[in-house]
Formats: sequence, C-alpha cells, structure tokens
Amino acid sequence: VQLQASGGGSVQAGDSLRLSCKVSGRTTSNGAVGWIRQAPGKERESVAAVNWSGGRLFYADSVRGRFTISRDNGRSTVYLQMNSLKPEDTAVYYCAARTNRMVVLTAPETYAYWGRGTQVTVSS
Repeated sequence: VQLQASGGGSVQAGDSLRLSCKVSGRTTSNGAVGWIRQAPGKERESVAAVNWSGGRLFYADSVRGRFTISRDNGRSTVYLQMNSLKPEDTAVYYCAARTNRMVVLTAPETYAYWGRGTQVTVSS
C-alpha cells in the first residue's frame, strides 16, 4: 500500500486548509485510513480516521468540530478539511493505512503503512 499526502502550507490562524491522501496498491476494503500529526518536540497524535468500508468517522477531541475527514472511494483518496486552524495545529501531517477497521480512534502505532508527511504551519 502506498500513500501520498499533499495540501500542506502556511496559513494564518482561523484559515482553512484541505489535505489529500492518495491511496494506491493492494488496499483492503476492510481497513481504515487516518491522519496523524507530529509537532516539534511532541509525540505523534492520531487526528482523524475513516473506515474504508462503511465510512465510519473518528476524531480526536482536539480537532472535533473543526476538522472533517472524508473519502472518495472512486479516486482512492482521503481528505482532511481543516477549518478554524490554530497555531497549535502546526505539525507535520501524515496519512496512514491499516488493514483492519477501527472501532475507536487508535494510536499511530496501529497503522502499518505510512506516507510522507506534509507540513502545516499556522501563525497567530
């Protein structure tokens, strides 16, 4: 499974960004794709995820109500719409995939496949 993230950038607080994650290779319909971020000097944090089949969505409390994850099965792409961005959202954002679906938002270590990160910088 290969994942390619794009869409990062530098914005002001309150602005929006949309990240995209193109998924290719031997994907599984029973898995999940998620977004994980890592800020400088901090541990990785699971931000949001979606089950590929069924489309159940999961969010971290820190982004709930501001971020929206969605998937386009036809394009094999997962999106992360980020609104009302805050400086504390500054991080490298990674998309990752796992081969079994989620019941709750799980830790980054549960993902088996990772793409390269994309930098999101939010200034105040």
